[in-house]
Formats: sequence, structure tokens, C-alpha cells
Amino acid sequence: MKLNLVPARTGVEWVRLGLKNFWRQPLAFVSLFLMFMALISTISQLPVIGRFLPFVLLPFSTLGFMVAASVADASASDKAAETDGTPGPRKPTGALMFLSVARAMRAEWRSLAVLGVISAVYCLLTVFVTAVVDGGQFMRSYFAGEAPAKEVMESSRFQLANLLQMCLTLPLIAAIWHAPALVHWHRVEPVKSIFFSLVAMFRNFGAYALYWLAWCGVLLLGLLAAALVGTIVIGVGSLGSDTGAMTAGNLLMLGTVLTLAAMTQASNWFTFRDTFYPD
Repeated sequence: MKLNLVPARTGVEWVRLGLKNFWRQPLAFVSLFLMFMALISTISQLPVIGRFLPFVLLPFSTLGFMVAASVADASASDKAAETDGTPGPRKPTGALMFLSVARAMRAEWRSLAVLGVISAVYCLLTVFVTAVVDGGQFMRSYFAGEAPAKEVMESSRFQLANLLQMCLTLPLIAAIWHAPALVHWHRVEPVKSIFFSLVAMFRNFGAYALYWLAWCGVLLLGLLAAALVGTIVIGVGSLGSDTGAMTAGNLLMLGTVLTLAAMTQASNWFTFRDTFYPD
């Protein structure tokens, strides 16, 4: 396995490929996103440990979306390669995506679990570190799973602790970005995969920075468009005192958020594919 250094403009290309890949199987990507979100939401309700179990599942969801995106991309490549006009029978891409994700989870669950435990422990440490800033107020509210008093939330020390915890989580995102894929496709040990993922993000910082900025632009435009359409729908409905218009507007915004969130996951595969390649 070798690290490939890419120009900064590749970040925009990854976003373009991800958008194109998502629309090949939008229902499958949204369904996969909802499945992971439902699982994470359920286990997060557990007392104390529910605050950290979602981080254990983070490598599983990361690999799941990469495998699904790679299947959708490979299916499109297969179709493009058929030049005789008589394609043979193939499984539906959506079903094949879910089947491939299940196989990857079963094959790599031990390594993914190791990555998940490392992620959870790191998150635990970041919460403890915030006690240096606010004396443990953020830490106590985090473990209790309850919002603190209003005056505590509005205090500068609590807000600084919250910001510190968010900043300390960024290295975790970089570490887990490629680690599950390196374990699955290149058979790299879990700890080494974290190191290689961090190195890849650092060496190709320009491309990844532009990638995130481009996605921020896409998400902002998508939300603004949905908000505009939702406002029009609600405004038209209010003229006739139709309460259904309000519901339709809210459902439109919810559907847009879910679609955009699932859409971003369809491009992660291309960042890995172009960053690492077999030796």
C-alpha cells in the first residue's frame, strides 16, 4: 500500500464524484444512513455508556458507507464497460450494496471493534480534559446526559470547555477517516491504520480542506433551497388556513437534511481510493 499525494483541486472532484455516485442509488444510501442513525440513537439512550457506544460504532459506519459507495461506483463502471448492448443479468445495486456492507462487517468486526474502543477511550479522555477549563461542569453534564442549568450553559467557562472538547474530537475524525478502509482493503493492523490515516490527511491537507469547504457550500445551498421552497409551501397553505402545509414544509426540511447527510457519505470512498493504492 502506498500513499498518493493529490493536488488540492482533487477535493472538489471528490465532491462531484460523490454527488454523482449518490444519485445512482439514492434510496439505498438514505436507507443505510437511517439504519445507522437509528442504531446509534437507540444505544445512546443507555445511561453513562450510551455516551460512548456511538464512538465504538463509528468505524463500522465509516466502513459501511465506503463499501456501499464502492459498490455503486463499481456497478457504474461495469455498465460503462459493456459495449455490446446486451448486458447480462445482475443483482440490483441497492441489494448488492447492503449485502456487501454486511459481508465487510462480518469479516472485519474484530479490527473494527478495536478501532471503536480506541475511539471511545479517546473521547472519554477529551471529556476529562475539559475539567481543567471549567472545573468539571461540562464533564458532569456529559456523563449524566442532561443539560445543565441555564446560567451554567451561558457561562464562558462551560462554553470554552464545550469548544475544547469539539476541537479535541477533530483528530479522532481524521484518524478514523481511512482507518476502517485500510483494515478492510489493505489488511493493515488497526493501530497502524490510525497512524496512516493521520499521515494521509496531513500530507493531503489542501485536498481535504477544499473537500470539506466544497461540501459546506453544497450543504448550505441545499438547505437554503429547501428553506425557500418550504417557506413558499407554508405561505401558500396559510392563505387557506391549511395546517397540512406546515407539516409538508417541515417534512421537506427533514427530508432534505437526511438526503444531504446521506449524500456526503457517498463521496468518502473516492477520498480513500485516490489517497491509497496497492504497492
